[in-house]
Amino acid sequence: MADSTLEATVKEALDMFRPQLQADGGDMEYLGIDEQNRVHLKLTGACGSCPMATMTLKMGVERYLKDACPEISEVIQDA
Repeated sequence: MADSTLEATVKEALDMFRPQLQADGGDMEYLGIDEQNRVHLKLTGACGSCPMATMTLKMGVERYLKDACPEISEVIQDA
């Protein structure tokens, strides 16, 4: 489990990115950070069923999070 400072920084960064998803009718649910500093998310709403969801996750959310929190190694979508 990640330390509380990293988790707070990740949640803050996700909240900053969230309006971009909400503008298209989607959202994301934060599930946690594992021991390898991978952030687990669940895309919801329009993003949950969008064929571009993987690209949004990797090229959008992951890139944004890695800029805000260099300790993050990857963003993974959980069902």
